[in-house]
Amino acid sequence: MEKLKVGIIGTGVIFNLNILGYLNRDDIEITCLCNRTIEKAKQKIEKFHLEKKIPVYSDYKEMLNKENLDIIEILLPHHLHADATIYAAQKKIKGISVQKPIALTLEQADKMIEACEKSGVILSIYENFMFAPHIIKAKELLDNDYIGDPSSIRIKIAIGAKGGWKIPESAELWRKDPKKVGGAHHGSPILFDNGWHAFSLAYWFFNEEIEKVFAWTDKYQDLDAPAYVMFKYKQSKEHLVPQYGNMEFSLMPEMDFSDSKYYPVDEFIEIIASRGIMRINQGTSIGNKLSNSKILPPIAIIRDGKVETYTDFEKDWKYSFINATNYFIDAVKKNKQPLLSGEQARSILKFNLAAIKSVEQSKQIILD
Repeated sequence: MEKLKVGIIGTGVIFNLNILGYLNRDDIEITCLCNRTIEKAKQKIEKFHLEKKIPVYSDYKEMLNKENLDIIEILLPHHLHADATIYAAQKKIKGISVQKPIALTLEQADKMIEACEKSGVILSIYENFMFAPHIIKAKELLDNDYIGDPSSIRIKIAIGAKGGWKIPESAELWRKDPKKVGGAHHGSPILFDNGWHAFSLAYWFFNEEIEKVFAWTDKYQDLDAPAYVMFKYKQSKEHLVPQYGNMEFSLMPEMDFSDSKYYPVDEFIEIIASRGIMRINQGTSIGNKLSNSKILPPIAIIRDGKVETYTDFEKDWKYSFINATNYFIDAVKKNKQPLLSGEQARSILKFNLAAIKSVEQSKQIILD
């Protein structure tokens, strides 16, 4: 069996999850890594029992010039996504997977999409939440009309300050630089970085573009939060009730997420449709103590006067990464459009930037 050769650019904390889907596959060979600090990349080779002799680069351009790769995984800070993607596309890599958000601006996103289309490269923007086992099931139920025509979505993100991963302060410095993290004039580590997941899910669940948005944010330490975003969907097809949504980014500085395996954050989603209500409980911290509570099943549905719960899922955020990577590999092998293509990610970026513009201008933003 011919193996797809994979190179990974960036070996920070998120690498520990992104690599999982590439491991233990007969059709994949991780052939090189790139990190500005070579020693950190070598530590990941040892940690994940990769081939000890694989080359490690400090310059991704040198790696792309020397290595004959089929897949590139770009795990770099936001401001580097466009340049790295365009350079990789010019090397005619079969598939490029880029961390969210796709880019800092729509102009950058357009150049990335154009470069990949010109070279016949599959461009996928990595959004693991769409591949969490319980969220896949929730989407399936919605698409099968199980609770009727959706009219409203509420996404609540609870952001703690204690517990989870121990991330070196040096690894987070770029998120404090507005030119690197992107979003608002002063940077937007909540709406533009953490918030991308919520904007993606809002777009994906209803499969509708966004017509208009209004948002507020406050300021807490270095965060653009608490934050609140309201939006209306375009009605490209007929719906029983006009569709609206909102997102809340709430801070819990005294909440202890010590039993979270990852970030001290969790997500809760409510979808109201014409004949039922769906609650999706937990995301990032699924598998912690809350997951064992009968009042917080992964999915709860109120329909026809009855409450139904769905609990038989792998309750660990890592499976969303494994599933996302496996899906991307399959898309590359079959040369098919990925779930979150460059064009779709551009629509999410447009939605996201409109919310930030609304905050800055204190007014409703019409996306067109």
